[in-house]
Amino acid sequence: MLLLLLATVGALLAGAVPVSAHAALTGSDPQQGSVVKEAPDQVSLTFSENVAMSDGSVRVYDPKGKEADTGEVTDLGGNSYAVGLHSGLPDGTFTVTYQVVSADSHPVSGAFTFSVGAPSKTTVAVPENEAGGGIVGGLYGFARYLSYAGFILLVGGAAFVLACWQRGAGVRPVQRLVVSGWLALATATLAMLLMRGSYAGSGKLGDIFDLGLLSQVLQTKTGAALVSRLLLLAAAALFIAVLFGAYTRRDEIEDEDEDESDGEEESAEEAGGSTGEGADGADGAEETSRTRGRAGTSEHAGKGSGTRSDAGTGSGTGSDRDDEDAEDDGADEDSHHRDLTFGLAIGGGVVSAGLAASWAMAEHASTGIQTGISMPLDVLHLLAVATWLGGLATLLVALFRAPADAPIEAAAVRRFSRVAFGSVLVLTATGIYQSWRQVGTWSALTGTAYGQLLLVKIGLVAVLVGIAWISRRWTLQLAEAPAATEPEPEAAEEKEPAAAHASAGGSGRAADGGSERAAQLARQRAAMASAREKRIRNADPGRTGLRRSVLAEAGVAVVLLAVTTVLTATEPGRTVEEANAAKAAATQEDETSGALALDMSFDTGGKNGQGVARLQIDPARVGANEMHVYVQSSDGKPFDVPEVKVAFTLETKKIGPLPVVPDRVTTGHWTAGGVQIPMAGDWKIEITVRTSEIDQVTVSKNAKIG
Repeated sequence: MLLLLLATVGALLAGAVPVSAHAALTGSDPQQGSVVKEAPDQVSLTFSENVAMSDGSVRVYDPKGKEADTGEVTDLGGNSYAVGLHSGLPDGTFTVTYQVVSADSHPVSGAFTFSVGAPSKTTVAVPENEAGGGIVGGLYGFARYLSYAGFILLVGGAAFVLACWQRGAGVRPVQRLVVSGWLALATATLAMLLMRGSYAGSGKLGDIFDLGLLSQVLQTKTGAALVSRLLLLAAAALFIAVLFGAYTRRDEIEDEDEDESDGEEESAEEAGGSTGEGADGADGAEETSRTRGRAGTSEHAGKGSGTRSDAGTGSGTGSDRDDEDAEDDGADEDSHHRDLTFGLAIGGGVVSAGLAASWAMAEHASTGIQTGISMPLDVLHLLAVATWLGGLATLLVALFRAPADAPIEAAAVRRFSRVAFGSVLVLTATGIYQSWRQVGTWSALTGTAYGQLLLVKIGLVAVLVGIAWISRRWTLQLAEAPAATEPEPEAAEEKEPAAAHASAGGSGRAADGGSERAAQLARQRAAMASAREKRIRNADPGRTGLRRSVLAEAGVAVVLLAVTTVLTATEPGRTVEEANAAKAAATQEDETSGALALDMSFDTGGKNGQGVARLQIDPARVGANEMHVYVQSSDGKPFDVPEVKVAFTLETKKIGPLPVVPDRVTTGHWTAGGVQIPMAGDWKIEITVRTSEIDQVTVSKNAKIG
């Protein structure tokens, strides 16, 4: 039931929250939206971190939508990559699309444009869905959440049994909880392995079972981590079998020994009663024996005495040997039990650490700064979370579902309270470090989606710790209160078989209804037994209060796990700020180096006299500048006009107009070099376009230069 609740919340959140990429495009050459004179030999892209890229990850399309790249991607170093372009490309607007995988396993996609000669219309359809989105993205997010939930139930449940309540290994609900965690983790891992290729690529459902994509996934870091997790789950299955099998058999042997001991005590009591009934005969026999002893000779008496002495000695020696054998057997059994517990603890710890490492080696901890420290601490963080929340889920099951004849002891609850406190300490220490590593600054903590989710997570942890403190108070009351007992049920139990026998006799006279009556009686007995167990569990107010507080903890833990899952799929705040800083630096560099572009619409009033004049000044500084004018008709095609003139006026200083007559380079493209800007300021730029012998117009805009 708890696992189903976790899965339901995970499905809702996975479908509602889009997956964010963890690497950002910080620069390109040609730059986004720029206009270059000639088509470049290649297009390069720079990301905020290292990404996984293969041939075909970057595509360049010409204005008609045809592929203009060679398809081969080259690693330039410094998180920069390039794809070559074909020769003889036409002028116009080109579209660049990319779809890569960041170093922490999350897909990154996007697109931008640049123009050669002059901007133009393009027929390229850029995909609207981001990488990692759509149906496959939602299913992958659900599988990610389910894998975390399964890991917590598997590791935390097994740790609870080993460290706190070893008798719980024989409790069916506890066994089902741990096995459900194993099944959830195994199923989610296999599903993620199959969906990985489609998730990081096309996003199509049909590609999930593409063996070619699966082969490519197996060669990636994420694929290796998922395969390693499956192999470790095979070892975990063996661990579960030994854990539940060995401890269950041990408990059964102890119960049999207790039953035999109880039987021997009852036999001894019965024998004592029989001896009491014949006490007079025994006294008479004893008196006769003493009389015969006095009548015998001293030699015979000595021999008899010696014989009796030897018999007594022999009897005492046999008893001592039995006691020593029993002590040796008990010592051997305790030693075997300690060895078994130690071996299971070591083996389970290794398997659990390996499972946690399968996340640490492929996600946030494996990228960024101080990876040598962050990955081991991430393993400790995951183990602490699993020990705390998984143990909490197991305690909840034990309090609500454990049978009345094998309730969880107060000592086991106290032991878990200490284990949970240690887990919270480890969780706090590692969480503070990981938060600093992924956020870095206060602005990233409050101004990014990752930082805001982190604040929500911290608040939920604080609430969870507060409820745990209340649970600890109930635990102390549970330890101090006497054990609750059920009112004597013997009379009811004795009446029930009699009524059943009478009913069976009556039904024997009606053979057709006998089986139905027997089934009805069986259901009634099962219902009575269930009600009796529930009354026993509810008889102790301390146990009832503990169940309520633990249930509240589990509810908060469900939400906390959901927020954590979303957090792992969100771009870290430090990465966001670094990417924004890189983009700002690139923008500032563009502004200082000049890339001033102005679009001015014109209408000369004549036939086909409408269009757009685009003015570019480089580097837009005081001194000499290079100027380009691109003239396009209303349909976006280059406009071959007879004449274009430009004038610059700084009205605040009464400078100008300074006329510039550019030279025609090609259809719709005019240029002029050495254009002098004498002073920085807000310049009025006028463009005069003549479309015929008598049709011309002058349009203007203001722009800051220098």
